[in-house]
Amino acid sequence: MAPDQRNTSKRAFAHTRAQGRGPARQRGDMLPPGEGWIWGRHAVLAALANPKRTPLSLHVTRNGAKDLDGAMRARIEPQVEEPGDISARLPDTAVHQGFALKAKALTPEPVQAVLDPTHGLLVVLDQITDPHNVGAIFRSAAAFGARAIVMQDRKSPPIFGTVCKSAVGCAEKIGHVEVTNIADTLKGFREEGRFVIGLAGEAEMSLDAAVQTGADTMGRTTGLVIVLGSEDKGLRPRVADHCDVLARIPMGPKAESLNVSNAAAVALYEASRHDPRINPES
Repeated sequence: MAPDQRNTSKRAFAHTRAQGRGPARQRGDMLPPGEGWIWGRHAVLAALANPKRTPLSLHVTRNGAKDLDGAMRARIEPQVEEPGDISARLPDTAVHQGFALKAKALTPEPVQAVLDPTHGLLVVLDQITDPHNVGAIFRSAAAFGARAIVMQDRKSPPIFGTVCKSAVGCAEKIGHVEVTNIADTLKGFREEGRFVIGLAGEAEMSLDAAVQTGADTMGRTTGLVIVLGSEDKGLRPRVADHCDVLARIPMGPKAESLNVSNAAAVALYEASRHDPRINPES
């Protein structure tokens, strides 16, 4: 059997298995637009604690149910199920740890809400599509005090599933903004007084020098915008043109580059060193 035929047969079997358990047990990739699955203990508990996330159905094992507090149970009644039954609802690769939540998508913030340079650092994702990377960036953004993550509305993974699992609950704690045009958005940020740093391995300026250049007269970095390019091609030319500076992360000769989520963590840490809300001694 050809590979595409095997994949088709596998999907057909999964669809049949899911439907055989009743109409409510739809696979994660079969939900209507605006709905999705979140799985994993930290991700589900964080989503239930987030008043901006609307839960639709909650499925937990007996052990998982012990971790639900009264407020979570008041939001939605859990359905206690066997691990295999929970797995049947989700994509084949989902590791649910006894927790699965069907929920509504989070509503993006308007770009106007994050324009002010005093409101905190922003992270812009230029066509980063790997949900593991996006989730890891959400986690680093939460750890180092970013105000929000800005994403393109057409080429970004939804904030469900693998994004939430990789973010370990932090996707519920950091705001996100969806825009149509990244380059035009960067132009708007600069017009409002923000300083935009694009990460590029070929840049001459080092990251620490770029961060210091973008600090305000008090040495604070709350108005920075850090732009990260796609996993394979980096920043698109027009996006790079709308940055104030391009900067590189200095590295030794044994590695040519970092994974984009690792690069984000390094850049966010460097910026946080000059943010008094994260580092009071700055």
